Amino acid sequence: MHERLSFTVRIPFVEELGLELWRFEGGQSELRMDLAEAHQNSFAVAHGGVLMTMLDVAMAHAARSVHARMPGADHGVVTIEMKTSFVRPAEGRLRCEGRLLHRTTTLAFCEGSLYDAADHLCAHATGTFKYLRALPTGTRSAKPLQRIAPKESP
Repeated sequence: MHERLSFTVRIPFVEELGLELWRFEGGQSELRMDLAEAHQNSFAVAHGGVLMTMLDVAMAHAARSVHARMPGADHGVVTIEMKTSFVRPAEGRLRCEGRLLHRTTTLAFCEGSLYDAADHLCAHATGTFKYLRALPTGTRSAKPLQRIAPKESP
């Protein structure tokens, strides 16, 4: 059994939803939250946007977990694409597990599974994430590849 952890980055939207971090290591993550009325859809079950957010954050944390605890690590991730399948309505205390399936220098391929209070699978997702040290905003200017000039022969 894992103990509740502190997030290593501040994400105001995650704080607003009340997500809790319970695992963050070795390409795995686990999030939990208590479903509140504000998180429900018109059928009084978890809104799909809440489930997708949990899956997205769990997968992103699984991707970051291989860098985040290393000294000097400052990698963030951004979602490139995500596919979600809703299996059944979700109610009560929710648990979401993220797993890093494969990574390259710049990309992480992940999956996430979300469970309800009765431990039934409610949603599953796969996603691709890009590792970044900073997020460019505003005006962008492209810089050419810095090549090493060939040495001249004597």
